[in-house]
Amino acid sequence: MKRNNLAALWLIFNLILGLQMVHAQTVFIRSAKITFEKKVNIKEQLANNQWLTDEAREKMGKYRTTNWEYSFNDSTSVYRAKPKESLGDNAFFFSSDNTDELFTDLAKSKRVKRKSIMGDDFILKDTIPGLKWKIMHDLRNIAGYECRKAIAKINDTVTVVAFYTDEILLKGGPEGFTGLPGMILGLAIPRYNTTWFATRIEAKNVPILNISPPTKGKKTDSEKDLKKLIDLYTRYDDKKNPRKIEDIKKELYSLFL
Repeated sequence: MKRNNLAALWLIFNLILGLQMVHAQTVFIRSAKITFEKKVNIKEQLANNQWLTDEAREKMGKYRTTNWEYSFNDSTSVYRAKPKESLGDNAFFFSSDNTDELFTDLAKSKRVKRKSIMGDDFILKDTIPGLKWKIMHDLRNIAGYECRKAIAKINDTVTVVAFYTDEILLKGGPEGFTGLPGMILGLAIPRYNTTWFATRIEAKNVPILNISPPTKGKKTDSEKDLKKLIDLYTRYDDKKNPRKIEDIKKELYSLFL
């Protein structure tokens, strides 16, 4: 009887120890660097474009692929394009340095975006957009992490499919997508023919990163500065059918860079 009790106690001890180890793994991923591969199906996206010639369509590869780095600590993150981004099989597009950058402070629900418009960088300050996620039962392994599926809608009708892991506690993700119970490692927007998937996660022995918002760029804090930006952004719009200011602001402050 004593032997059975000892065996039972030993089993319980090992179960508790195992749970503690799993819990420790989850809690201690407080800072990391994640590389995301962003793929846009250009063939599908430009399928109805009447300006492209048949010759241009033949030269154009199927995907435009770029690599992005997402660095975070326990409350802030920054998402930016990697230098000399790869364009995959798409020689139709030229490679250039992308200066777009997104800083997010989840503790304060604030974010700062640096966005290149007509060759100039602008600093846009905003609150973090909220999304209503529906968590599903589907699971998928991404970059070695078990991720659960979730679905949300943007712009009222556009479906977003995400895969997040609760092994990384920060409720962040690529582009401006946040709000799930962990880190989003996979993202797909079928209507936009675009996907984002983590290809590398540097989580071991990474020091707590010091992350700060972008500062190099033209400020848009005042109404006068914002008007200059809007005038530049709409320079080539049809002046006979001007867009609403609210719609222009939605584009500038959208979830995407």
